Amino acid sequence: MHTVKHNYTTLPEPLRCTGSMDSRELRFSRAMVFAINEINNSSELLPGITLGYQIHDSCASVPVAVQVTFQLINGLHPLFDTGEKCSQSGIVTAVVGESGSTPSISMSRIVGSFGIPQVSHFATCACLSDKQQYPTFFRTIPSDQFQADALAKLVKHFGWTWIGAVRSDSDYGNNGMASFLRAARCNTRKEGICVEYSESFYRTHPHSRIQRVADVIRRSTAMVVVAFAAPGDMKILLEELARKSSPPRQWIGSEAWVTDPQILRFTFCAGTIGFGIQRSVIPGLRDFLLDLSPAEVAGSSVLTGFWEDAFNCRLGKIPGTGERVCDGTEDIQNLQNPYTDTSQLRITNMVYKAVYAIAHAIHNVVCQERNSTIQCDRFIKTEPVQVLGQLKRVNFTRNGYQVSFDANGDPVATYELVNWQRNENGDIDFVTVGHYDASLPAGQEFHMSRNLTWAKGSTQVPVSVCSESCPPGTRKVLQKGKPICCYDCVPCAEGEFSNITDSSDCFPCPGEFWPNAERNLCLRKPVEFLSFHEVLGIILATFSVGGACLAIVTATVFFRHRASAIVRANNSELSFLLLFSLTLCFLCSLTFIGQPSEWSCMLRHTAFGITFVLCISCVLGKTIVVLMAFRATLPGSNVMKWFGPAQQRMTVVFFTFVQALICTLWLVLKPPFPIKNLTTYKERIILECALGSAIGFWAVLGYIGLLAVLCFVLAVLARKLPDNFNEAKLITFSMLIFCAVWITFIPAYVSSPGKLTVAVEIFAILASSFGLILCIFAPKCFIILFRPEKNTKKHLMSKNS
Repeated sequence: MHTVKHNYTTLPEPLRCTGSMDSRELRFSRAMVFAINEINNSSELLPGITLGYQIHDSCASVPVAVQVTFQLINGLHPLFDTGEKCSQSGIVTAVVGESGSTPSISMSRIVGSFGIPQVSHFATCACLSDKQQYPTFFRTIPSDQFQADALAKLVKHFGWTWIGAVRSDSDYGNNGMASFLRAARCNTRKEGICVEYSESFYRTHPHSRIQRVADVIRRSTAMVVVAFAAPGDMKILLEELARKSSPPRQWIGSEAWVTDPQILRFTFCAGTIGFGIQRSVIPGLRDFLLDLSPAEVAGSSVLTGFWEDAFNCRLGKIPGTGERVCDGTEDIQNLQNPYTDTSQLRITNMVYKAVYAIAHAIHNVVCQERNSTIQCDRFIKTEPVQVLGQLKRVNFTRNGYQVSFDANGDPVATYELVNWQRNENGDIDFVTVGHYDASLPAGQEFHMSRNLTWAKGSTQVPVSVCSESCPPGTRKVLQKGKPICCYDCVPCAEGEFSNITDSSDCFPCPGEFWPNAERNLCLRKPVEFLSFHEVLGIILATFSVGGACLAIVTATVFFRHRASAIVRANNSELSFLLLFSLTLCFLCSLTFIGQPSEWSCMLRHTAFGITFVLCISCVLGKTIVVLMAFRATLPGSNVMKWFGPAQQRMTVVFFTFVQALICTLWLVLKPPFPIKNLTTYKERIILECALGSAIGFWAVLGYIGLLAVLCFVLAVLARKLPDNFNEAKLITFSMLIFCAVWITFIPAYVSSPGKLTVAVEIFAILASSFGLILCIFAPKCFIILFRPEKNTKKHLMSKNS
């Protein structure tokens, strides 16, 4: 657009367009003329009615658009006229246009004040759906709201969560990008996309502004760039990017530029995808576009400018330097430019449908069907308000394309997914690779029909994320000061798992489960107990059985030599009872091995307590017998008659009965029971026996300890008696070992975790049992088997060794 400086002393020059002709826009205007000619020649639509028109060039400028809108309404200075007489003069019933959203907004505010309907073919700003502000606005192209939602779903469909955004600094770009960002913001209800940057620019901005936007794109880490821009703005930005080598970017384009043939020359954008209006076919349009007579071209300043630009000549003017005069040899049939290219009729069809929509509305106002014949009153005065009312209700099909408007004046939103692909010649073509229909149910809007080509000709979907996906077994932790799509992957804590990708939290496993090494699955915890099949269990069981066998062998030796002096001198009855109790002590340790059950838990502690008391009672009885025997040798002493065999048996039975009573009370009131220990080891379950009553358990041990201490004290008192006759020293050593083992057992038992607690208890039982049998019976067996000469009464009565 040509601008001048005002001196405020003379009338300003009128605004006028400068620069080259936009061949695509010219094709739009010619398509309007073609549609009007079809309607004027139709016998079904407005028969007998001739539609007139005026065409004004807005120069893609708001001031010019406002000026020509007033000219159109007032009928002043038409720039393009057929020269035919209209049925009614000076009445504008409807307006087709404008291509841009911002000029359309300005136009709608003007024509809306007069109730004149406006049908745009290319203004997509979602703001124009507001009927409070733009009550007479309609369009045959879908609103950007639908396109924004479709773009957000497209970006999410390919897994791009980290993108850049650029837009035209206009109503189209700002509102379109705002709608896209609302759909793309990271929250649970929308598409979960983060935007690294969002830059605006306009073709009239200073070059430094365009350069800054280009530098932001070059420096960014986002592979994908969404561009909501007008074709003119986009061309300037791409020209700036082409000046320097830039990293490859995957461009996602809005319908305004993604199907514009003039931008295909930027080959570094190959692989671009975006939504375009459906490609269509308009029969006869190409022939009409190419049928330009010299007179028609010369009679229109617009067509003259197009002709001169297309063929680089001057028509009826003096040529300048390096120019020639158009001599009539120019052949428009061979011209290759957007005007003659009808292979991608997208927006052109929107113009075509807009004209037909207005014609149908006028038809419904002035025509009626009578006796199967359509009759139209060409002299009826048609008011714009009447056309406006009928436009809201139009619903027809033209060339297979449905035309109707919803309450907001918008059509049904359907798009083609367009991909820029190189052909066999190396040129870039628009290739339709899918469709999007906003009227379909959620999740079914997309339909992909062909493979896509991506940036740099790749067939692999490019990756554009701020952070790689967190695998199962980890959780996302947001990076400070960055968008929600930028995060670190942190392994789940001990005992927690995550089994989905990009989990925001880890979850604890149920009580009896534990995560695997990758922490992406909960497995049932292994159950542990002291088993007969493991090495420790086998060793302890072997010693237990070995000890029992040793006690049996010792008893056998004593039984075979029961008449010998050493056996008779050491109270054979108590010795056999002691060996029997030791056998039980060895065998009771087996009840501690194996999977705990209700019966085994009760048996192991009670059997242990009773057998050990029986054992200690026998040792205590033997100790008392030794002391009483030497007391009985004193003159006048009759001590032995008070502690004879009957009293010895009663002593053993009494002490054992007390322990049996304690165990009975324990089992009746609060017996031991099996439990699953989940606290000692987090990663496994320990099957063990709970004490039930700690008082009962420690009462059993305390009673054993009391008898052991008593026995030890008596054995110490008898330790200086003649060695060859008594066994006081042997009992002293055995009880010393017994007490040491069980004193050590208490802290070891309390501090040992899991099944080691059971192993410690078994070890204490075996160690104390082996201490008793070895200290008391090993010396005697040695004499019986290997030193029989000492196994005589004379030797035993001797005071010397």
